[in-house]
Amino acid sequence: MTHTPTDQPGRRAGGAVVPVLAFAGIVVAVMQTLLVPVIKDLPRLLATSPSNATWVLTSTLLSGAVATPIMGRLGDLYGKRRLLILSLAVMVVGALVSAVTSDLLVMIVGRTLQGFAMGAIPLGIGLMRDMLPREKLGSAMALMSSSIGVGGGLALPAAALVAQHADWHALYYGAAGLGVLAIGLTLLAVPESPARAKGSFDLPGAIGLSAGLVLFLLPITKGSDWGWSSGTTLALFAASAVVLGLWGVMELRVKAPLVDLRTSARPAVLFTNLASIMVGVSFYVVSLVLPQLLQLPTSTGYGLGQSMVTAGLLVAPLGLTMMVTAPVYARLSAKYGPKVTLILGLLIIAIGYGAGLGLMTAAWQSLVIAVVLGAGIGLAYSSLPALIVGAVPASETGAANGLNTLMRSIGTSVSSAVIGMVLANTANNVGGVAVPTMHGFRVSFLIATGAVAVGLLFALFLPRRTPAEMPQLRASSEEDANLARAEEVLRSFRGRVLDAGGAPVAHAKVTLIDRRGRQAGATLSEADGSYAVAVPAQGAYVLAAKATGHGPLASAATHAGDERPVDLDLALPGETVTA
Repeated sequence: MTHTPTDQPGRRAGGAVVPVLAFAGIVVAVMQTLLVPVIKDLPRLLATSPSNATWVLTSTLLSGAVATPIMGRLGDLYGKRRLLILSLAVMVVGALVSAVTSDLLVMIVGRTLQGFAMGAIPLGIGLMRDMLPREKLGSAMALMSSSIGVGGGLALPAAALVAQHADWHALYYGAAGLGVLAIGLTLLAVPESPARAKGSFDLPGAIGLSAGLVLFLLPITKGSDWGWSSGTTLALFAASAVVLGLWGVMELRVKAPLVDLRTSARPAVLFTNLASIMVGVSFYVVSLVLPQLLQLPTSTGYGLGQSMVTAGLLVAPLGLTMMVTAPVYARLSAKYGPKVTLILGLLIIAIGYGAGLGLMTAAWQSLVIAVVLGAGIGLAYSSLPALIVGAVPASETGAANGLNTLMRSIGTSVSSAVIGMVLANTANNVGGVAVPTMHGFRVSFLIATGAVAVGLLFALFLPRRTPAEMPQLRASSEEDANLARAEEVLRSFRGRVLDAGGAPVAHAKVTLIDRRGRQAGATLSEADGSYAVAVPAQGAYVLAAKATGHGPLASAATHAGDERPVDLDLALPGETVTA
């Protein structure tokens, strides 16, 4: 495994890296809400039944859930930028397939391909960790994580505008264009990370996880149509439990598993992932309820009678507020830690839904709800990658964040199924059309509030981390940056890489390997041969150096808390050095 520390990136990241990666995340997230403005018309547009039309949404959800951990692991192994571009390319192909058809089966194929792009979120977070200075990493990861909600929120008014004034297939052409733009910007502005995980891709693990997730998410998304107590629904849940159980046993025995379950069982990772499910539930509830409430005719007695575009504009501040929240999160997290910001975000979400129970009688009230919930969800989403990154080895960043993104997808899946069932069961039948009721909307908000309460309970169980254990979460201030660099000096191997004649070797690759053979850090030597590799903890390590035209060097080194220089002489392979 190879990892480039955040203060010594293998390639200097330009100032465009963060906005480009965030833009890629927003483009990917657009796929989630692209069809929300035309959901009610899909059966007519595709000449099929309502239950079959829901597969246009379900297919994207399922493929996204499957793709996120797999693409994250492939990125750790073969290059995160490479897999990010591949994810976007698959999305573009899927969008073009959907753009040229009105056939249900072909449309589902295209939507399935679009879902694979969800892996771009953990890949972008991994690239940020590998390349950015630590003083910029907190706000950057917050923005990337929030892009899921930002893209979903901003897509609503844009998609509504297109759907109202053009053929609905134009939505897919627009999505494909955005994907091509994101690929071009990534190629121009984002360098590849030298960080690599050791081992091979766990294909049986990927197949087992995919099968288990499909068996689990399928009855969740279709349970309201099939019946929650039907034999099909119960059989799929039982099969999912069996498959995921066997998959877990297999992953514990594999040397290089797709998902390191031992790491995932750590309290910091486990409770973060459980909280992520609840945040996903809370985010999707507002996305399902407010647009419907706003567009219902006033003749119902509670509908707000807004057009499709106006409804989208009133909900758009949900995404905009999440975007604005990212730099605020960085400051709060630098001072109090991501656990506190997660708890604060969940509390704000609870306030938003609680107040929303009495704020459903005017369009401007929907705007207030969207802003408050956007702030809370933005803080919560921003905290999740920081908590994960701080709890897993650097070489597992992509896979771990992929799993975390999967947990959010499970949350949105559960939310979609449960809220859909609630709104359907509480609807009034008017002229053969099911019309959602205010009672159903309020029950949905109560369910969201309950989910947030459970998430808050999980967040309280997160272990508290000291500032010294959270260097990547500092805000972008000169004082904090200097402190971060001072801490790094105290916990690093430093020295020079020399050739046979004692001359410094520039651009030599220096790798730090722990006693278990895992990559703990890496960097490239500077023009004067100097290098610095961060040490995650005191103990025994092997320093390996390699440069073009020189033989490789492997030297043992022990970090005891001091700062003795360790010069690596490429002419002396096997030299043992103690630091």
